Amino acid sequence: MGGEPLVALDLADTLITVTEPATDLIGTQDASATWWALQSGSLPPGPVPDAAAMRRLRAAIRDVMDAHLEGRDARPTSLDDINAAAASAPMSPRLVMTAGGIRSEERWHTEHGGNAALAAIAAEAIGLLADPERLGLLRRCANPACSMFFLAENKRRKWCTSNICGNRTRVARHYQRTHTDRAGGT
Repeated sequence: MGGEPLVALDLADTLITVTEPATDLIGTQDASATWWALQSGSLPPGPVPDAAAMRRLRAAIRDVMDAHLEGRDARPTSLDDINAAAASAPMSPRLVMTAGGIRSEERWHTEHGGNAALAAIAAEAIGLLADPERLGLLRRCANPACSMFFLAENKRRKWCTSNICGNRTRVARHYQRTHTDRAGGT
């Protein structure tokens, strides 16, 4: 967790769907707090979102990404949930005077109860899902024991992390080859 360029991907990856039941990596308050702390530099300041709202957005993002990779339509409610999260705290640019001169910053409008972090994550997901070129880079880890998403900047990339899932897959393949060779030669 915390390694993808988009927080939206990292949020989706907090649910491991290849285990039965699925493993929620932010299912406890401590785990959730740790995840939000890891993401704090990439998100607007503000309170940690409600756990139920966070899980709802995660489920919606996962559904739309899964649908894309599986060649099916996403559930309409998933699109609605992403759009609602993005609209819950609109953002506007503004100018501010600093010691170094005028600069721009983003102002998140949370006056009506929206959460800026969830809105920013939803906006990231919308930006990815609506951009055919970037969406073409979306992959699911090739390790059958992993359900992580990633953006394959390198078209040859097959694993979420080459040093973990890539190594595990290569070791398993090597074991299978050598074990099969020994069994066949005996």
